[in-house]
This record gives sequence, structure tokens and C-alpha cells, in this order.
Amino acid sequence: MASEHDRAVLNCIFNPLLPIGENAYDEDLPADLTDDEPQTLESKQAKQLELEGVKAAESGDVAMAVGIFTRAINTCPTLPSCYNNRAQAYRIQDNIEGALADLDRAVSLSGGAGRTGRQALCQRGIVHRKEGREEAARRDFQAASRLGSQFAKAQLAQLNPYAALCNKMLHDAFLKLQSGEA
Repeated sequence: MASEHDRAVLNCIFNPLLPIGENAYDEDLPADLTDDEPQTLESKQAKQLELEGVKAAESGDVAMAVGIFTRAINTCPTLPSCYNNRAQAYRIQDNIEGALADLDRAVSLSGGAGRTGRQALCQRGIVHRKEGREEAARRDFQAASRLGSQFAKAQLAQLNPYAALCNKMLHDAFLKLQSGEA
């Protein structure tokens, strides 16, 4: 039986695209954070397409991944993870509008809860932060943090101006030490 630390290390190795601290599998999540999605024929087909899309993205064919995720959405338009995955591919392509639209839909469909809701909130927070909308990023990271995201908690700390000032002072002190200054 692997310890929690071992599982976290393995999760980072096997799921390098997820933020550190985020889990890829439902068995890694508390029971109240799993995505309770109905198991219909359409949702099973969409999940299979999602796996194909992830493989395409991991192999570097992001355009193909977007197409596969779109097919998954067309197969089961109520499955939030399809939108979340396509948003990740859109982010890689620098299609910020497309990514935000899909993330909004993923958050809406998930009710901002569960694993997919947490991941979509983190992704949307990243996009907002990249676009200079720190207050919107803060709201998304706070919501994801309430769902247990360690990544979101770290982002909130970075958005804190006092923490940023302390980090800068610490960084400067280490630079001085490395260069031999007193």
C-alpha cells in the first residue's frame, strides 16, 4: 500500500499537466469531491473520446485533441470534464476566449463542485491571472481552495501583496548571500 506522499509523487509523474497537488483519479479524492455523473451510453462514449483527446495532446497534436474533445462535447454536451479538457487544449493554443468560454461552461455544469469544478476553477484562475484580472483570479482560486486545491492555496498566497513583498525580500537576501555581499 502506497503512502499519501508516494501517491502524490506518482500523480505528478503520470499526470504532469495537472497542477501540483491536484489528483487525477477519483480514488485519490475525498468522497464529497468526486464527480457524480450519470453513467449513460453517451457519457461513456464521451469519456472514451476524452482519453483519445488527452493522448493526442500528450503526443503534441493539440489541434487533433481539440477536435476530439469537440466530438466528446457533441456526444455528451452535459459532461463538464469535456469542456475542461478542451479548455486546456485551447490554452495551449493561446485561444484565451475559447478557453474561458469552455471553463465557464465546465464550472456551470459542475456547479463549481467536484474534481472537474475544482480543476476548471484553477484553470480559469490561471487564465484570469495571465490576463491581468487578479480579482477574478482570486475569486476562482478561493473557490478551488475551498474544494481542497493545494495549487489554488499557493496561488492565493502569491496574489497576497505582503507575501509577494516577503518573497522578493527573501529572494534579494539569497542573491546577496550567493554573491558574497554581507
